[in-house]
Amino acid sequence: MAIFNKKNNSEELPTVLPNHIGFIMDGNGRWAKKRGLPRTFGHTEGAKNFRKIVRYCKDIGIKYISFYAFSTENWKRPKDEVSAIMNLFREYIVDVRNYLSENTKMVFLGDISALDEDLQKKIIDLENDTKDYTEMTLMMAVNYGGRDEIANATRQIAQKVKDGELDINDISEDTVNNFLYTREAPDVDLIIRPSGELRLSNFLIWQSAYAEFYFTDVLWPDFTPKELDKALIDFSKRGRRFGGV
Repeated sequence: MAIFNKKNNSEELPTVLPNHIGFIMDGNGRWAKKRGLPRTFGHTEGAKNFRKIVRYCKDIGIKYISFYAFSTENWKRPKDEVSAIMNLFREYIVDVRNYLSENTKMVFLGDISALDEDLQKKIIDLENDTKDYTEMTLMMAVNYGGRDEIANATRQIAQKVKDGELDINDISEDTVNNFLYTREAPDVDLIIRPSGELRLSNFLIWQSAYAEFYFTDVLWPDFTPKELDKALIDFSKRGRRFGGV
């Protein structure tokens, strides 16, 4: 857990903060629709807010943050919307180069082989360029699904057994964890989902086994650092016993 204390108007953030927060960035399209704007405009505003939340998490000392940006199911959306989201990824990768000095490690979760080749290369280069950074790890789930991640890990483990590199009786939870996209990160402490939906939607389902959940009706483009403070204060009041008394 991160230890931090920050003055926020009349309140202070809790002394103990989550070590790993997962964000399901939901509500961009509805945010735009409420304003009579194209859904793509909502994704642009959501991307701006993503940058604000990343910087704020870093400022208050959160070590790991994960964002659900594009699921394996999101390919079903209109082509122009998918294209707009992919272009936002390209813009972000260029933009993040401007503050690599912030010592943030970038990790992409998901099967990037389905992405355009230029985007794949940008992702791989960014991960390589930031792999030694230690102040914060930012994980972005792109073409990601929790079940798909577990199936992918299972295939790799099965291959190890087939090749004689692993005994089937030695397979443990740690073994599975070592083949997940998030293998270098701790489990999620807090999952935050704006927009009023009350489900995980296939996001980090293995890693969130003991996570706390925070749901709010606020749409993602309006999920400000102040809204995050509310979630952190709420989290601090939870009793986390991990199966104990």
